[in-house]
Amino acid sequence: MRFLPVFLDLKAGPVVLIGAGELLRAKMRVLAAAGARIRVHATDGNQDLGLNAGDAARIEIANDDPLTADLAGVIAVVCAGAGDVGVAMSARAKSLGLPVNVMDDLEHSSFIFPAIVDRGDVVVAVGTGGTSPVVARRVREKIEALLPARIGELAEFIGGFRKSINERIAEFPLRRRFWERVIDGPIGASVLAGRGAEAAAALKAIADPSDFARADKPQGSVALVGAGPGDPDLLTIKALRALQDADIVFHDELISAEILDRIRRDTTRVAVGRRVGKPGIGQDAINKRMIEAAQAGQRVVRLKGGDPFVFGRGGEEVEALRTAGVAYSIVPGITAGLGGAADFEVPLTYRHEATRITFLTAHKARDAEAVDWSTLTDTKMTVVVYMGATAAPAVRAGLFAAGRSPETPVGVFARVTRPDAQGAIGTLRDLPELVRQANGGPAILIIGDVVRHAGSLCRQTPNQIISDLLDAAE
Repeated sequence: MRFLPVFLDLKAGPVVLIGAGELLRAKMRVLAAAGARIRVHATDGNQDLGLNAGDAARIEIANDDPLTADLAGVIAVVCAGAGDVGVAMSARAKSLGLPVNVMDDLEHSSFIFPAIVDRGDVVVAVGTGGTSPVVARRVREKIEALLPARIGELAEFIGGFRKSINERIAEFPLRRRFWERVIDGPIGASVLAGRGAEAAAALKAIADPSDFARADKPQGSVALVGAGPGDPDLLTIKALRALQDADIVFHDELISAEILDRIRRDTTRVAVGRRVGKPGIGQDAINKRMIEAAQAGQRVVRLKGGDPFVFGRGGEEVEALRTAGVAYSIVPGITAGLGGAADFEVPLTYRHEATRITFLTAHKARDAEAVDWSTLTDTKMTVVVYMGATAAPAVRAGLFAAGRSPETPVGVFARVTRPDAQGAIGTLRDLPELVRQANGGPAILIIGDVVRHAGSLCRQTPNQIISDLLDAAE
């Protein structure tokens, strides 16, 4: 390790910035974002730096020669696009014991700029010794994807209570255990979910911080997580973090193996869903098992296809968790209707053609028979039917009886966002046959004029592509 990562207090004095063009302005933006006072020497004479009102108060435009300028009180020198002036300035700065960075010039630099992940009070610096800034940026991108957006707020939250708690817990190891339990438990989860007031109230309610720190039984919680329609790349970053943190995951039957692979290897996995025609353990039993696991101190994830609150019984599970007094959080997912629409390029709304959307479920024929189809005959309404393949004849009959035209465009889209996704497009008259063409579920039905705008339904496998190329070559 050639360069030791350090954090420079930019309030200790000004930073001298020397250079020209966009390189100068880019470094100026980095320093300004960190709150630095900056003294700028534009070697090309262009003093139009595009400053906003907030930054202008902290940025001084210097007209003297940087090689002879007074450097008293300066804390660092940065050269970006400065040419030979940068090399000469490096020698001067080093003679005065000032840290200096000459952009893309390790020989004349005594410090380098890392790739930065900025989360307020939490800052991560990634360096490669100046050898490959692109690699550093790629690592930064990975870290940004892993860090919660509100991790800086969590650090600020702890800082607000740190003094008072430290005064109440004398022993350092016990103090550390206290903050570990806060960060890893429901209080930390509340801050990361944006419920700072709730977290503050919970922390203030801890009567004896030492007893809280000594407690052997950890605090459990439940996260209701939407897994999306099947493509693992459509998992949200928050969902990925929840899967990595979980002690036990209760998952639906239809969650893809690729998504289950995102769960931490030592996490217990429990399949609790059911498929058409097969028995499941029942919602009450699922609620009971989640609550028992959380009360035993485990971090529980209830992993559900699509979004927990769109035909996913997430509302029922939340009610059960509230009644049991179990801490919980909700991680939304991409629902199948939106995933299928994107997958097959069906715009669910379209100016002047479709101004409303209705989502409904028709798992069985009797579900379809219970729907008031008379409210769904507006030609400017797109109707998205979940789990509608089995009930397709009843869906068609209901819409026909309500007066919807047999020529209404319809799309049946199966296994949306997955490699084996398949769709069929036609009219309401042909709905049962379209379901047959889609070749199995799970499937959604999209009904309305917007289906006319669907993109290509062609889903070629690599073998099909090779076969087509060989045919073309003959």
